[in-house]
Amino acid sequence: MARKKTITREHILAAVYEVVSTEGFSGFTARNIANKMKTSTQPIYLEFKNMDELRNVFIDRVTAGLRNEVYERRFTDDCIVDLTINYVKFASENSVFYKSLFVDNHESGEKLNKFSHDLFFEKVNSDEKYSKLSTEVKEAIFTNCWVMSVGLSSLAASKRANPTNEELEHMIKNMINMSIEHPDVTLTR
Repeated sequence: MARKKTITREHILAAVYEVVSTEGFSGFTARNIANKMKTSTQPIYLEFKNMDELRNVFIDRVTAGLRNEVYERRFTDDCIVDLTINYVKFASENSVFYKSLFVDNHESGEKLNKFSHDLFFEKVNSDEKYSKLSTEVKEAIFTNCWVMSVGLSSLAASKRANPTNEELEHMIKNMINMSIEHPDVTLTR
């Protein structure tokens, strides 16, 4: 009779979350994850063919959670302002995890950048206020607001700033207006 599996995919993903949210991706090793579960690395490799697959499954789980739980909260009538407020709140409430995902350099950085870009466009394309803007203007708004949001979030995560929702709304609306009026001026060019 085969032995019953005691460590499941969910256990492993929970251990990955603990490691990344306390140590960052620098701690993302089979040994560290196994140590969190107080086991050998064998269960990890029984569930995942390699660490790249585990990382991809983890990032997919994280982005689904961000999409469905974090970024769906509404504070204003503006989808871009709400994305920013949610991003800054997430950084403030989960500082190490935020830095691990969005600041530190790691193999999933491009995937997370694409997630942020795609989510922004999904929101603005379904919003009457923004949907008819040109792609150039939407890209300018995304770039400028994203750079500003990352800066604000980094300050919030390090407890150097604690902007209110109203302050965030005011700053982002100013950035949106500047981007609409001057789409050729972005913070990354």
